[in-house]
Amino acid sequence: MSASKAGTQRRVIAERRTIDYIPDAERHGGLASQFTLWLAANLQITAIVTGALAVVLGGDVFWSLIGLMIGQVLGGSVMALHGAQGPQLGLPQMISSRVQFGVYGAVIPIVLVCLMYVGFSASGSVLAGQAVAQLLHVDDAIGIVVFTVVIVGFTTFGYRVIHAVGRVASVIGVIAFVYMFTRLLMGHDISALLANRHFTLSSFLLAMSLSASWQIAFGPYVADYSRYLPSSTSPRKTFWTIGLGSVIGAQVSMVFGVFAAALAGKQFSHHEVSFVVSLGASGAIAALLYFTIAFGKITITTLNAYGSVMSIATVVSGIRGEERLSARHRIVYILAMVGIAMLLALAGRHAFLKEFSSFILFLLAFFTPWSAINLVDYYFITKDRYDVPALYDPSGRYGRWNMTGIVVYVVGVLVQLPFISSAFYTGPLVDRLDGTDISWIVGLIVPAVIYFFAARRNAHRAPERLILPTAPVHAPHVAPR
Repeated sequence: MSASKAGTQRRVIAERRTIDYIPDAERHGGLASQFTLWLAANLQITAIVTGALAVVLGGDVFWSLIGLMIGQVLGGSVMALHGAQGPQLGLPQMISSRVQFGVYGAVIPIVLVCLMYVGFSASGSVLAGQAVAQLLHVDDAIGIVVFTVVIVGFTTFGYRVIHAVGRVASVIGVIAFVYMFTRLLMGHDISALLANRHFTLSSFLLAMSLSASWQIAFGPYVADYSRYLPSSTSPRKTFWTIGLGSVIGAQVSMVFGVFAAALAGKQFSHHEVSFVVSLGASGAIAALLYFTIAFGKITITTLNAYGSVMSIATVVSGIRGEERLSARHRIVYILAMVGIAMLLALAGRHAFLKEFSSFILFLLAFFTPWSAINLVDYYFITKDRYDVPALYDPSGRYGRWNMTGIVVYVVGVLVQLPFISSAFYTGPLVDRLDGTDISWIVGLIVPAVIYFFAARRNAHRAPERLILPTAPVHAPHVAPR
C-alpha cells in the first residue's frame, strides 16, 4: 500500500475532530446506525441489573415490568429529543449548553456529566470484568484491566469505529437475548411470577425511576453520536430511530433482569454475571454468553469514555477559547478518564449492586434540570438558531456566565431535595409519600416551566438563523458509503 493510500485509510478510520463543528463535507452515515448503536448500548448486562433492582428492592414482577416500561418511554423521549439536535447543529451535546449557561457557566453541569461517565464506566467494568475473568479463567481484577485496555483502543479510533462496533454488538446481543429468553421460558414457570401481584405505589414509582434515570442519563452525550449525520436528516426520524433503539434494547434487558432476580432471590447480588449465564447454558455455550456480555459492555463503556473526552475538551476549550483538541491531549484524556473508572471498578467490585443502585437514582437530581433547560431552550426559545463561532468565545454572544440558566438549574436541583430517597440522602417529604421518590418528575417539570418564562424575555437576542463558522474547512477524504 502506498503512503498516500495508507494516510487516506487512517483518516477514514480514525476520527480527528472533537468538539468542533462538523461541516457538511464530512457528514456521513444513516439512521440505521443510530438504531443499532442504541440498541446495542442497551442490550447488555448493566441494563439487566438495573431491571433486576426493581425486584431486589421490593417490587413484584408484574408491576415492576409495567413501571419500567412507563419510565422507559418517558425517559427515552427526553433522551431522543437531545439526540435529534445532533444532525441539526453538528455539535457535541454539552457544547450546546453554553447557550443556556454561558461559556464558563456550562462547566457546572459538565463536571457532573464527567462524574456520570466515570460512575457508569466503573460499574460496567465490574460486570464486564466478571465476564472476561470467566472466559480467561483469571481473577476479576485482571478481567477488569483487560477490558479497560480494549476500551482505550476503541475510544481512540472514535466515531466510525464506535458505530461499527454498535452494529456488530446489536446483532450479537439480539441472538444472545433470544437464546437466553428461550432457555428462561422453557426452564421456569414465568406465569406464576406474573400472577403474584402486590401493587405498592413506592415500588411502582421506583421501577419507573430506574428506567427513566437510565434513559435520561444518556441525554448529555446522545447528540455526540448523531452529529455526523447529514444536516438534512429529519429531526422527527432521528428522534424515533434513536428513541426506539434505546427503549427497545433497555426494556428487553430489564425484563430479563426482573425475571432473573425473581428466580434467583438473594443469590443474584454480587454474582450477577455468573447467575445470568447459568440461566442460559453451561459449557461452550456459557463461554459464548460470557463473551457476549463482555462484548456488549464494550459499546456502552466506549460511549462513556468517548463522551468524557468531549466533556473535558468542552471545559478546557471554554477556558482557553479553543475550538479543537490536539490528538495527544485527546489520548491523555481517554487514558485519564478510563483509568479512573478502572481504579474505581477495582476498588468497588465486591459491593457493586448496592452502590450502583444508589448512584443511578441520585444522578437524577443533577441531570433532569439540565435536560429540562436544554430542551426547552432548543425547542421553544432559541430553537436551532445557534451562533456556532460564539460558542467558543467567552466574550461573544453567550458570554462567560448566563445567570438565568445557572439560577434555574440550581433551583431545579434544590426543589428535588425534599423528594429524593437514596443511600446518599433522604428528603423530609419521602416518608409522607410512603418512601416514594418523585424527585425526577419535579426536576423535569419545575425548571422547564421556570426557564421557559425567564428565557422567553431574551428570546430576541438569538440570531435569526443558524450561524456557522466562516473559516474554510479542509475535509479529509471520506470513502463512499
